[in-house]
Amino acid sequence: MAKKQSFDITTSVDMQEVDNAVNQSIKEIRTRYDFKGTDCSLELDREAGAVRLEADDEYRLTQLLGVLREKLSRRSVPLKNVHEGSVEIGSLGRARTVVSLKSGIDQETAKSIQKDIKSAGFKKVQVQIQGEELRVTSPSRDELQEVIAFLRPKDYGLELMFGNYR
Repeated sequence: MAKKQSFDITTSVDMQEVDNAVNQSIKEIRTRYDFKGTDCSLELDREAGAVRLEADDEYRLTQLLGVLREKLSRRSVPLKNVHEGSVEIGSLGRARTVVSLKSGIDQETAKSIQKDIKSAGFKKVQVQIQGEELRVTSPSRDELQEVIAFLRPKDYGLELMFGNYR
């Protein structure tokens, strides 16, 4: 029997790059003129995979989000994996939000990807959900490359990474 070829579909965020982007954002906020005399903060929570932002008002919070988005994109962190929470207005008009970072493919998205591959009509291609990643196997490497080309333009709400190609 012919050997099966395979690759994995995953998604992740490099937390070190996120940490660098948060530190660069903090440095820029300290020097920007429109943030002089304000009490704005960014805090990275590595265990939760989230960044907490707090500002004096909603306008400054949106400016803070813009700075963070810019620094994340410059550090090559996929912005599709960044989910901005709703803005909470606290006491004295202070605004807060939490930006969560997605790592791993959830079951609903994995089933959607699996369904799309099956409905595309690839012959002898098998898709297995393994926790937070998918393994795609086939006897033909060409067919695996076609699956990758089929999935690249699709939008599942997160950045798909194709690795472990054997």
